[in-house]
Amino acid sequence: MVDYESAEEAARRWGVSARWVQALCHGRRIPGAQRLGRVWLIPRGAEKPGDQRLTPRRHRTHQREKQ
Repeated sequence: MVDYESAEEAARRWGVSARWVQALCHGRRIPGAQRLGRVWLIPRGAEKPGDQRLTPRRHRTHQREKQ
């Protein structure tokens, strides 16, 4: 049988907010996470998913060719 922890417990373990863990669960980013009523249950030992948010691009400085 799989042992579960709450989103709050996983958040403390991963160093993020409980709301962020809930968003990860809702986006199906945590394998094995299940919703029981209003509570997300996360398998103990589940690893924190990588951050897949977009990062800002660096702007290139276009230089004119010298003639």
